[in-house]
Amino acid sequence: MSSCCNELRILVINPGAVSTKLALFSDSREVWSEQIYHPEEDLVDFAHVADEEDYRYESVCSALQEEDIRVDELSAVVGRGGLMRPVSGGTYRVNDLLTRHLREGYQGEHASNLGGLLAGRIAGPLDIPAYVVDPVAVDEMHDLARYSGLADLRRRSLAHTLNLKAVCREVLGDAYCTSKVVAVHLGSGVSVTAHRCGRMIDVNNAIEEGPFGTERTGGLPVIQFVQWVLKRHQDGEDAPTIQRRLTGAGGLYSYLATKNLIEIEDRIDAGDEDARQVLLALAYQVSKEIGGMCAVLKGDVKNIIITGGMAHSDRLVGWIEDRVGSLAPVTVIPGEREMEALALGALRVLRGEEEAKEY
Repeated sequence: MSSCCNELRILVINPGAVSTKLALFSDSREVWSEQIYHPEEDLVDFAHVADEEDYRYESVCSALQEEDIRVDELSAVVGRGGLMRPVSGGTYRVNDLLTRHLREGYQGEHASNLGGLLAGRIAGPLDIPAYVVDPVAVDEMHDLARYSGLADLRRRSLAHTLNLKAVCREVLGDAYCTSKVVAVHLGSGVSVTAHRCGRMIDVNNAIEEGPFGTERTGGLPVIQFVQWVLKRHQDGEDAPTIQRRLTGAGGLYSYLATKNLIEIEDRIDAGDEDARQVLLALAYQVSKEIGGMCAVLKGDVKNIIITGGMAHSDRLVGWIEDRVGSLAPVTVIPGEREMEALALGALRVLRGEEEAKEY
């Protein structure tokens, strides 16, 4: 694939649980993309996410070679940011400390941890910058939001920050930096967030709080949950197995034995009342969380923005809008803008419009 003169060429890497998304941008224009699927049997022997680095790196290199993409013509490589230590939003240069924290899983293991590792590994020999943008670990919460109700525990900010901030910029433009907005990502987990003047000041931790998603439980009744964990432990389940239940077999899947929202809607259309009630409960929980974030912003909310994969469902979004539409105008941006958001974050730095942050 040949290059255009004077254009900045940015390779974007976005690892998921069983896939790695790649894209090549020429300035802000996507010129190539591919999604590499990794068979589960290839991943099963890796004890930790970081152990997949070599395997994923070889897969990425093979894809680039097959498309005849010349890495020596790249201006930068950018990867999705993972569970590093809490940081403010922005574009971060991949350095030794960031790489170490991603390998260690500073705040936990997640496929997004591989984004910065792969970006740094490809960019290093080329002597070009590697970045991560608005990582999962972005923490801009105000002080009152950190109290959990138990002095030993503090609430953590872990959310779909990359896509949430991207759609806020898409809807509001420069006004994002002066506005108050509630932004919602509906996916395998659900993030409901309050933004004030470009900062995400409160968020339900999408891994352990808030509404349930397609496969995550969201917040649970604490006493019942403790009893449930103790029973599972007595039955021989270890902590990692129990955690996988909460993050991979909860939510819609727990109730309906499927993570496929299209299948669930087909069941509703066929008269399945259980499926209808579960999806209605999801809309109910999301709406309650949106109301709470409106209270965080003292009711002064310019927009409620709904995004993510489940935002493609007119039924689900309609049920949510029916409950919260009186609070603020609702804008729906289905799907995600992660690849573009990563490229634009790097591009702003390369053009000198924004300073890269040091981790």
